[in-house]
Amino acid sequence: MTLHEFQQACDALRADAPARIAAALSLEAWHDVRSAMVGRKSGRLTELMALLPQLDREERRDAGAAINTLKLALEAALEARKAELEASAAPALQRDLTMPARALWRGAVHPVSLVIDEICDIFRELGFTVALGPEAESPWYNFTALNFPDDHPAMDMHDTLYLQDGGVLRTHTSPVQVRTLQSYAPPVRILAPGNVYRRDFFDATHAPAFAQLEGLAIDEGITFADLKATLAHFARAFYGERTPTRLVPSYFPFTEPSGQMEVFFDVGDGRGARWIEIMGCGLVHPAVLEAAGLDSEKYSGWAFGMGPARIAMSRFGLTDIRLLYDSDVRFLEQFA
Repeated sequence: MTLHEFQQACDALRADAPARIAAALSLEAWHDVRSAMVGRKSGRLTELMALLPQLDREERRDAGAAINTLKLALEAALEARKAELEASAAPALQRDLTMPARALWRGAVHPVSLVIDEICDIFRELGFTVALGPEAESPWYNFTALNFPDDHPAMDMHDTLYLQDGGVLRTHTSPVQVRTLQSYAPPVRILAPGNVYRRDFFDATHAPAFAQLEGLAIDEGITFADLKATLAHFARAFYGERTPTRLVPSYFPFTEPSGQMEVFFDVGDGRGARWIEIMGCGLVHPAVLEAAGLDSEKYSGWAFGMGPARIAMSRFGLTDIRLLYDSDVRFLEQFA
């Protein structure tokens, strides 16, 4: 075969293609036409490409360029015809340009993040800064430095997630207290938000992974009265100026004395206003100060820990904590 004969064959295919493609009146017919023209096994274009080795070496470059140009033209014509057939096959309702567009979901800050941001803003006005720490901790930071006895139930496998290297997934953000006191000399005023992990069942009031927010103030001469006044200021800034608050006794290994703060608040669940616990708190235990390298005779301080998810539940009137972790757009878009 000569180059002239090869080009004539290409021209014949190019001339025949428009009519053949236009004659395809359905997607099934279109597939047949495409297979006959550019199919890999029996297409006319494939047959022409098989003839290239019969040409002289000097002629193959021009022939190859010609057949590549033809291939691009055929594929473009075929795709254009396919688009026409698909458009004509679509239901009339899908082509109604007067229909309103589908509403797009607007992104929103997660309700737990909203609560954390608001809490941080309140305490930032009191001189607090945010401190962070690792989620994979050593047992010393997570338990020992916080005055947990060796036989404390929280250290058992059924409560804590242990790692292969002997570490743990932190069960609270309290280790950030010790890490901060080791790095910075008092006075210290920090908030430590972050995720914590426990072996809890996922139910209406518990989650195995959840957010926690720790607060710490260390200086000379800090008393329980400072703690009470600060937390009362926070509760009234967050829930309203007239919100009643109270502190009731409790126990935590890392604080002494310990308490829990409650607010008298109507969460909107139909049960009316009642006392709701929002955090545990207390004066930092001297053993924690000593573990961090501070003189417990010189320095004192207080700490608190709260669950922003439960605060969000009381703020937004929720009764099931799983709503905050299920990533249901229908629920989350309410906060957009």
